[in-house]
Amino acid sequence: MKNSEIELKFPVPDPEALQTRLPQLGFQLVTPRTFEHNTLYDTPNRDLRARRQILRLRQYGDKYTLTHKRLPDEQAPVDTTRYKIRIETETTLSDRDAMAEIFQQLGYAPAFTYEKYRTEWSHSADTGITAHLVLDETPIGTYAELEGPTAWIDQTLVALHIDPDTCLTDSYGKLFLDWKQRTGSPAENLTFAEITPPVLSLR
Repeated sequence: MKNSEIELKFPVPDPEALQTRLPQLGFQLVTPRTFEHNTLYDTPNRDLRARRQILRLRQYGDKYTLTHKRLPDEQAPVDTTRYKIRIETETTLSDRDAMAEIFQQLGYAPAFTYEKYRTEWSHSADTGITAHLVLDETPIGTYAELEGPTAWIDQTLVALHIDPDTCLTDSYGKLFLDWKQRTGSPAENLTFAEITPPVLSLR
């Protein structure tokens, strides 16, 4: 399936308070909190990254998905400095390991892994299009993503009392690299095994 994806992220300091508010705004829970594991593939020279494309294998619960994302062919109809827009081609898989082997035979190898616990909510926008909010608990913080028409995104930010200045278009890979620079962490992937909470001294 191929579609145009418009989204925006924002940090969530209080996930419980946010999710308590969602049903009051007409959101419906689609998928309860579920573990998600993602692997990005690229060539040794990072050719896909240079072209701002991604090739991803995702495990979400017991579901496997293959996704390719790229920039639009033409000038985007929305403000790309404020919203993130990508052309996404996606399909479900029955055999993730076989697809991973095919990638490696074609010269693509795992380049980056990231994990999170994701909760999915849906909302019927005024345009009749079903929009989404997902809550992602990552090893470096909790973020929400709004995906839908730009007018709906703006209305939802107002309804949730979210300051637009806190919103982001960065990928989790970019957020991870920024976090590494701030913290000096030696972690190579955004996984719970590599990033553990600091041990508090009892002294």
